[in-house]
Amino acid sequence: MIGVFDSGHGGLTVLRALVDALPQQRFLYLGDHGFAPYGMRSNEEIYQLTRRRVGELISRGCRLVIIACNTACAVALRRLQQEWLPKHAPDCRVLGVFVPMIEALTGQEWHVQGVSAYSPKRPPQTIAVFATRRTVESGAFPAEVKLRARHLKVIQQSCPRLAEAVEEGLDDDLMRRAVARYCDQLLAKAGSAKIDIVVLGCTHYPILEAHFRAALPPDTRLMSQPDIVAKALVQYLGRHPEFRDTGTEHSTVEFLTSGDPQKVREVSSRFFGADLDFRHLSGWAEPKPEPVPVVPPKADETTEGEETSHDA
Repeated sequence: MIGVFDSGHGGLTVLRALVDALPQQRFLYLGDHGFAPYGMRSNEEIYQLTRRRVGELISRGCRLVIIACNTACAVALRRLQQEWLPKHAPDCRVLGVFVPMIEALTGQEWHVQGVSAYSPKRPPQTIAVFATRRTVESGAFPAEVKLRARHLKVIQQSCPRLAEAVEEGLDDDLMRRAVARYCDQLLAKAGSAKIDIVVLGCTHYPILEAHFRAALPPDTRLMSQPDIVAKALVQYLGRHPEFRDTGTEHSTVEFLTSGDPQKVREVSSRFFGADLDFRHLSGWAEPKPEPVPVVPPKADETTEGEETSHDA
């Protein structure tokens, strides 16, 4: 069984693509609706929440877990893989939606870090990334792209409260105007540079794809993260068949939430395309962070996420 985890509803867009691509696979989806949004939390809070939710899925029989939340991937995935997983679940694997997107953008496999002097020269391109504030501040997208493809320039745009608006099912016209405002801000940053590729760097945003397309230049290529992740997982299971279900005739999916199941059901069908039966996980108190060094806050915590090359 494969576990799929997200802070809320956004991961359902990824799950839908996974179910379509793997029709005989069993899935367990866990939405942390009771503690969303993650994009406004500290890095340590995001790590602790992600660690506990991944642990929950593993304890329920998921030997492979997909983190379908870009914020959790950018902030917590690497630490989880390097520190927690080897000690607590060494036979399991935790993957994210972030890596397949970087591979698709750069044309390089994840383990390739660095640009060879013999790499073919390619014309420069500009990539626009729309994401949560925390994902933008992590600098993960531009840093990982720069490691593998120097011809790609990344411009980031944080979209405060857009994921929450989607979660809450706000009026579609309000969300259309919010998307248009964020697109205008990004285009202003780009100046005269042509935007070649757009990445919706939050799994909540595909439901607003039509609004993004309407607000961006018509020749802009918009990459679908759910489809890219599904294709990458099919390839991964081909290399690691031990994580794939066999003998099941049809795909089955169970749904868990840390929030109110009734409220979650009312919104979830818009993401998955079907009515879903969520069950509540009881006893989920706010996790207490492990002791960490106290780091003074940055002088300016309100940046919109200009192009950056900070390490992830």
